[in-house]
Amino acid sequence: MSTTATPPHPASWQASVAHAFSRAAPRYDALANAQRHIGETLWSTLAGRASRVLDLGCGTGYWTHRLVQRYPSARVTGLDIAPGMLAQAQARYGHGIRWQLANAEALPFAAETFDLVFSNLAIQWCRDIGAVMNELHRVLARRGQAHLTTLLPGTLTEIAHAWQRPEALLQTPDRNELVRAIDHSGLTPIQQLAERRTFHYPDLNAVMASIKGVGAQVSRPHAQRLTRRELQTARERFETLREPQGLPVSYQCFTLHLEKPL
Repeated sequence: MSTTATPPHPASWQASVAHAFSRAAPRYDALANAQRHIGETLWSTLAGRASRVLDLGCGTGYWTHRLVQRYPSARVTGLDIAPGMLAQAQARYGHGIRWQLANAEALPFAAETFDLVFSNLAIQWCRDIGAVMNELHRVLARRGQAHLTTLLPGTLTEIAHAWQRPEALLQTPDRNELVRAIDHSGLTPIQQLAERRTFHYPDLNAVMASIKGVGAQVSRPHAQRLTRRELQTARERFETLREPQGLPVSYQCFTLHLEKPL
């Protein structure tokens, strides 16, 4: 089986991401345990004050709502590429937040609109990370800050091992590519932290629910369905990785604190 695939056209990739996350929206919050834990690490890095805040890749609005509570006098915007996610966010958290359907690679805001950008596990879905960093630099005010988490290669290695299919891995920029994009954008890195975070599940069904339930199946949209025999083989292969806490699923996380200089 060939391990090489033709990269999808950017527009079709964005449509696939939007579709997958819109489908995932109704059950996202119930299954986003790993994403929430990773987000808490990012939350602890936030600045004490902000007046114009963007939640980039806001999903169902969980962090957007918390940003409103943390910065009660700020104007807060939640942006996402998936209409279904924004519909959930607006229904749940309603008024007082500006909701924006858009792509992080082409933000629909004027220059220097925000003094704080928060983004938890969103930009790994973007195909042009350089464009994302350039847009962050453009929309941030001088001395404005971006607090981001994204994923690095090696995320979901246990899934790829069980399936024996490399395309099961998320196709993410590596750390060097991210650092180059930041440097070229003009943003200044204040802090960078790469760490492996592992979460545990009781069985393969729970693993797959956690992955599919948060839209991650978009990473292999054209992969063939596993046969019943292949699924059983994958289950047995995954069981060889079992730890006392359960079946492991690892995320290679990269936490970034960036600033736009004067």
